[in-house]
Amino acid sequence: MAEIYTGIKFNYKSLGKTIIKSELLSELKNWCAFFNEKNLAPPYLGGSSGNLSFRIKPGTINFIITASHTALRENMPDSDFTKIVSYDENKNLITGKGTKEPSSESIMHHIIYKYKPEINAVFHGHSPEILKFADQLKIPVTKKEFEYGTIKLAKEALKLLTTHNFIILKNHGFISLGKTVQEAGNLTINFLNNCKSINNE
Repeated sequence: MAEIYTGIKFNYKSLGKTIIKSELLSELKNWCAFFNEKNLAPPYLGGSSGNLSFRIKPGTINFIITASHTALRENMPDSDFTKIVSYDENKNLITGKGTKEPSSESIMHHIIYKYKPEINAVFHGHSPEILKFADQLKIPVTKKEFEYGTIKLAKEALKLLTTHNFIILKNHGFISLGKTVQEAGNLTINFLNNCKSINNE
């Protein structure tokens, strides 16, 4: 049974309510619109069940991510994105900058960027089709189920992401990684197309 969204589950320190700017932001917005169009991040009242991000600069853990309680759609304003600067696990504290709080899964994105330096884009969605055909597509699935937005979920995901770039979080959703935003998106498309092929058999 899907969890009910109740907001972020970490402490958040804002470094300023400035609108985020980046050359890669327009590309990420296009993928946000695609996720909405293909139901890869199903909508809920006031938001979408998914979050996308990219690393700002190789060699750093700073990244830009969709904001909390934000609907993925066409022509998203820059204000729908937040820059993440750091995460303190002991204090469960995310530090960032932007007009809105960051996505509830910001911890997971941070952990991935921290331990997988070759990865520069993280896409997380809840496609009903991909989850339905995960076994047939032989997509790795995490062994344990944890609450969304927690360090426990992030660490469970990392166990599989050390050797795979596309996984399923048990009874939750999928994660797609890429060296670029395009790569993370194309990997998602590949699995979505494979689902359609199975469905048409």
